[in-house]
Amino acid sequence: QVQLVESGGGLVQPGGSLRLSCAASGSIFSFNRMGWYRQAPGKQRELVATVSTGGGTNYADSVKGRFTISRDNAKNTVYLQMNSLKSEDTAVYYCNAFVAFTAVNYWGQGTQVTVSS
Repeated sequence: QVQLVESGGGLVQPGGSLRLSCAASGSIFSFNRMGWYRQAPGKQRELVATVSTGGGTNYADSVKGRFTISRDNAKNTVYLQMNSLKSEDTAVYYCNAFVAFTAVNYWGQGTQVTVSS
C-alpha cells in the first residue's frame, strides 16, 4: 500500500518562505509523476507543481518564479520550496503520486499552509 506523508506546513507572514516535504513509503521511481496540489476553502483542488521521473517540471502560472519542486530519489521524497508567499497561497497542500501503468493517483493527507500577518 502506497503511503504519502506530507510535512512542513504552518503559519507564515506574507513574503515569507516554507518548504513542504512528501515522503513516500516506497521507491518514487515507481511513480511516473509526483506533484503538489492545493485546495483553498470553497474552491476546487488545483495543480501547483509536478515533477516527472525524468526530472521535467510543470508549474501553475500563479506560482511560477516563486515555487520550486524537486525530488530526492535516494530519500524517496519530493519537496516544494515556496518563496515570496502571498495570502492567496493559503490552502491545504496535498502530495500526489501518479502511476501511468495503472492510471492510479495516490494522495497524502494534506498539510495546512496559512499566509497571514
